[in-house]
Amino acid sequence: MKRFLTEIVESIYIAAEQLNTHKTRALLTMLGVIIGVLAITLMGTAMNGIDKGVNNSLDIIGTDVFYVTRYPWDAGEDEWKKMRNRPYIRDEEAEGLNEIIAETKGSTLFRGAATVFWYPRGEIKTTEHAVSNTYTLGTAENFQFVNSAAVEEGRFFTQVEAAAGRGVVVVGYDVAQALFPYESALGKTVQAKGRRLEVIGVFSRMGSFFGLMSSDTYAIVPLKWLRKHYNWNWHTEIRVKMRAEADKEEARYELIGAMRRLHGQVAEEEDNFSVNSTDSIEDDLGPVKTGLAVAGFGITGLALFVGAIGIMNISFVGVKERTREIGTRRAVGARRSSILLQFLIEAVSVCFVGGLIGLGIAYGFKFGLDRAFTNFPFVFSIGLVFTGVIASVTVGILSGIVPAFIASRLDPVAALRHE
Repeated sequence: MKRFLTEIVESIYIAAEQLNTHKTRALLTMLGVIIGVLAITLMGTAMNGIDKGVNNSLDIIGTDVFYVTRYPWDAGEDEWKKMRNRPYIRDEEAEGLNEIIAETKGSTLFRGAATVFWYPRGEIKTTEHAVSNTYTLGTAENFQFVNSAAVEEGRFFTQVEAAAGRGVVVVGYDVAQALFPYESALGKTVQAKGRRLEVIGVFSRMGSFFGLMSSDTYAIVPLKWLRKHYNWNWHTEIRVKMRAEADKEEARYELIGAMRRLHGQVAEEEDNFSVNSTDSIEDDLGPVKTGLAVAGFGITGLALFVGAIGIMNISFVGVKERTREIGTRRAVGARRSSILLQFLIEAVSVCFVGGLIGLGIAYGFKFGLDRAFTNFPFVFSIGLVFTGVIASVTVGILSGIVPAFIASRLDPVAALRHE
């Protein structure tokens, strides 16, 4: 064992000496590995970022929240035609749902269902600033229980304010920053469709990804106030939150049963509403993520393969150039395993150093990409470092084993005669 360790140390020393002696050739040899490790690391960073971004976006929507709507989120044109006679979601259905939930022993749903009335993007303004991409939502005081964003400044409107349809509004972070960039929005007055609203709260910043909306672009007002000034039924929905300990499918079935009861549907009738959740989004994104991963890692695998071929060629050249040296070492008692270990470690060393350089370049790229694409969460993890190192060492072993074996099998006498 001691002799084996000594041979490893000696082989590492010889490999370092060879790298130092042939710097330019070593760097050119490493180039394929550098590119391969750089590619696989950047691809992994991007895939990790996609996963994190998707998870953040699903958190924005609410992984524990159901959305009762007239149509399913993923409805195609043919499905829409079949469902166009479905009734609109009524404002009072949320109250009916809360009553059913309260009556259900051991309900899996949280008693706090809220009707949300969406109005298309419109302008919210002050005397000095305006925001044109704001979604105005009318809802009840229960909305704060089913929305993932917390009120960071101020408060949400009360049941009294909601019932009276008061002119109050809770705005998203981006809306508040755009309208009041140098001061707090609390207590200020804004206008929507020529109507005055008092800002009583500001949501914490949520961010967005894949174009999914968040509370950052919301303006939340009491539903009764919105109904007075807006005539729109298309995007009315009910949001219902499941209890933390509940099974999601069980909660979904309970909600479907409660909605069928509200709509007075009998057993043989199809649902005339849809219950949506983040599951459908995850199902749609799954094949996309898999396709990107397969394509990306296929490209990086090809880059590493090309790098391995280059290293193998250079290793053969090294064996040819040092044939006389191999003969001398064998003549003075070096074992075949020592020769094999020496050339194998040289190949691995080249790949290992190339892998470290590739990781360093990838880490630098990551900071540049963070600044260029501020909304994309690039994630450079310790797992990618290990992956890059393992990939480079593996390439070194696979590309160096054949030349090293040939070197170890050379006849000492013939090697000494080599010119």
